[in-house]
Amino acid sequence: MSDNMKSIIQELTKAFNTGVSYMLPVVVVGGIFLAISLAGGKPGENGMEVTNPFLQNLGVIGMAGMTMMIPVLAGYIAYSIAGKPGLIPGLIVGYIANTPFGDSHVQTGFLGAMLMGVLSGYMAKWIKKWKVPNNLKAIMPILVIPIISTFVISMIYFYIIAEPIAIFIRWLIEVLGNMQGGSAVLLGIIVGAMAAFDMGGPVNKTATAFTLALMAEGIYGPNGAYRIAVAIPPLGLAISTFVSRRKYTADERNLGISASFMGLIGITEGAIPFAVKSLKTVLPSIIIGSAVGAGLGMYHGVECMVPHGGLIVIAGVNQAPLWYAIDMFIGAIVTAICLHILRPNIDEKTK
Repeated sequence: MSDNMKSIIQELTKAFNTGVSYMLPVVVVGGIFLAISLAGGKPGENGMEVTNPFLQNLGVIGMAGMTMMIPVLAGYIAYSIAGKPGLIPGLIVGYIANTPFGDSHVQTGFLGAMLMGVLSGYMAKWIKKWKVPNNLKAIMPILVIPIISTFVISMIYFYIIAEPIAIFIRWLIEVLGNMQGGSAVLLGIIVGAMAAFDMGGPVNKTATAFTLALMAEGIYGPNGAYRIAVAIPPLGLAISTFVSRRKYTADERNLGISASFMGLIGITEGAIPFAVKSLKTVLPSIIIGSAVGAGLGMYHGVECMVPHGGLIVIAGVNQAPLWYAIDMFIGAIVTAICLHILRPNIDEKTK
């Protein structure tokens, strides 16, 4: 590997670590407030319904944190690469990546935000090298660089990146629709893997749309499997941080507590900070665990009437509620086992 390539890899690693370090408090604060809010609600047709005004306000705080999580990740990835001129473009394109837009409601989630953060950072870094007249130098970092970087990267996202993703999502929905009469367990495995693949991104949202469409037709099994699956990534990671302590930093072990709360209320995004730092170990582990849990859910005939996941909605599971909890726990244990196998100990990683 060339020295130039090593330098780029080191720069990207530093950028992702910076993004995660700034995102962690946002995840923790948002996740805990949201967990407290939803814990006081009841399962309903539209998910967990919170009626207490005070708990509703806590939910607003929690949702604000969860909404800011992805933009903060992208913003500080760009900041690490380009300094202050990269921060605002990264925040804006990170928000765009995590917000549905257009007729296809394209949303690329944390994977898209990571890519946009990197592109924003390198665009800003490149513009910083431009030779400009002295009278423009003062406004370059606060006006010229952010405006140009935000515009160019946003246009790349809108017109180059987003449309292929929309085409892929439409194809996925069609494939899933054709599987309704096929193997129930296989369908559960696929839905579970999709739930974990991008942790709230377009593939996850496609599985959501598919299960909700079936619910409208009175078919609740796939929704039960999916609601098992969405809770498994954060729960599996929480168990892993508790059991395989030598494989995590102190900050990551503390984050495991927050992840456990988020798993119990069905917020898959609780796994994102771990995935950003170690995608090659986290992604296969949570995909396998969620696929196992959802497949078991279909096998055991679990049905959920509520469009929300985690143990918090067990009152809305009208068929096999005990298996709903057991299959979720099995999937989380499988994830933790995979992580124990795949992740090296901290001292090994730092040699």
